[in-house]
Amino acid sequence: MNWSDEGIVLSVRPHGETASVVELLTRAHGRHLGLVHGGRSRKARPVLQIGNHVAITWKARLADHLGHMQVELIRGYAATAMDEPAALSGLTSLTAMARLLPERDPHPNLYEVTLFVLAYLDDASVWPALLVRWELALIGELGFGLDLTECASTGANDGLIYVSPKSGRAVSASAGEPYRERLLSLPSFLLPGRKAPLAPGDIEAGFALTGHFLETRVLQPRGEELPEARARMLTYLGRMDEPLRTT
Repeated sequence: MNWSDEGIVLSVRPHGETASVVELLTRAHGRHLGLVHGGRSRKARPVLQIGNHVAITWKARLADHLGHMQVELIRGYAATAMDEPAALSGLTSLTAMARLLPERDPHPNLYEVTLFVLAYLDDASVWPALLVRWELALIGELGFGLDLTECASTGANDGLIYVSPKSGRAVSASAGEPYRERLLSLPSFLLPGRKAPLAPGDIEAGFALTGHFLETRVLQPRGEELPEARARMLTYLGRMDEPLRTT
């Protein structure tokens, strides 16, 4: 068995004296692991950094074996984020949560979105909004997608400013007014098919929204928690003075 693909490094752990077991999100083969001989060498370590975009050749005797990988760097996103604590925490959070995907189950759309987010890690005015959207896409890929197209109560598709924490459906301003203390805020930049500039508090509200559903629908049933890196990222973003915008 063998194939060639491209992927994003999610994790690396040592194996023996010189090898590494590398976990990647690949375009056509989903989340996949493989053994890289010499993965702990001085030459390989800069390539095998989380978030890096790499070309892969995988070989194994049987399809269900761990297999051996050869990995070549396409673009080093880890280096882009290394000197910016918020971006590095965001990258670490993204790669940690991508590991929630089932092993060897392709998610090509999320893969493309992931590359798009990584390409903007050097622009702090853009990547936080893109990462919120990425988390929303991840929730959908895991089978718990939110319905933000119309009001759960009235069926209207305007004035949507809330989300029900139970149903995951959007709620309009008028229908949600009596229950606003119990509803989650829906920032306008997350509304499907609409482009809207970011308003103050939108990034915080966006991450609160995705964080709620990641916790309640994905992580808590597994006995897991949100990555610590995500909390660090939110702390760093809260200190940033530069206004954020959406793309």
